[in-house]
Amino acid sequence: MLIHTVRKGKHRSFLILTLLLSFCLLLVGCGTDTSAAKDTATAQSKPEQVRTVKHAMGETEIKGTPKKVVILTNEGTEALLAMGVKPVGAVKSWTGDPWYPHIKSQMDGVTVVGDEGQPNLELITSLQPDLIIGNKLRQEKVYEQLKAIAPTVFSETLRGDWKSNFKLYAEALNKTSEGDKVLTAWDQKVADFKKSVGDKVNTQVSMVRFMPGKTRIYYNDTFSGIIFKELGVKRPATQDKPEFSADITKERIPEMDGDVLFYFTYETGNGQASKLEQEYLSDPLFQNLKVVKANKALKVNDAIWNTAGGVLAANLMVDDLSKHLKNL
Repeated sequence: MLIHTVRKGKHRSFLILTLLLSFCLLLVGCGTDTSAAKDTATAQSKPEQVRTVKHAMGETEIKGTPKKVVILTNEGTEALLAMGVKPVGAVKSWTGDPWYPHIKSQMDGVTVVGDEGQPNLELITSLQPDLIIGNKLRQEKVYEQLKAIAPTVFSETLRGDWKSNFKLYAEALNKTSEGDKVLTAWDQKVADFKKSVGDKVNTQVSMVRFMPGKTRIYYNDTFSGIIFKELGVKRPATQDKPEFSADITKERIPEMDGDVLFYFTYETGNGQASKLEQEYLSDPLFQNLKVVKANKALKVNDAIWNTAGGVLAANLMVDDLSKHLKNL
């Protein structure tokens, strides 16, 4: 009887000890969870850093790193893609359905929000962006409406200096590090080009564009012209001007001459630009150009050499130019 009582007491003591240990472990566990919860709450409640970005229309405050970006220029679209940012909305490409072939695969699922000249404000609002990037030259009239939708940053011009705009976009996106990598890669591409083409960098390059009802000779203040300048490529004396372009008639065809002539055609689908191209190419003055007689008048892609105007097109243009110069 005594032995049974002792065993019963030991058993009861063991149970009490076990319960006490379990309770202590529970308290420790609760303490850990509470601490983790506090850490999580602190992290979630920590305000995002607010940055002030200066741009063509003034200054804009932007919180943290934007996640839902609407871009209102073609060259801006390329900047975003180059930095690994897929926009929720973008203006359609000038040619393509709705995107240029060279960016189409990267734009799947992106909403078309009109074109550069007329963005769809209602559609932009429905996307609930946390950043809108546009351009003063294209959308100055609707800037106030855009900034009422979301923080809005505008570049100044689209004339050809894509790198200045690119740096602004990188700052607005809070992606300066990624942007610097893209620009470093570009600098390397320029260096590689100069090394690979050698003396052919001194080739005098003529540049002509055919449009519906209009023919232009392009000078230095253009997308292609600025890239030529950076690459060290020469221009004919008649085209080596710090200007955009000249609309010409057939009487001025002799100004198209050079060591090589690159021409591109902005075809919108009605065949008018292509028709004008053929009129000029078959004209006796054109056929009498030295560059034509030497079979060095070459047609290139309008989107790559001019219309897209962004970093992706710039890289593709350098590849194209390098190939053509090496084959001269």
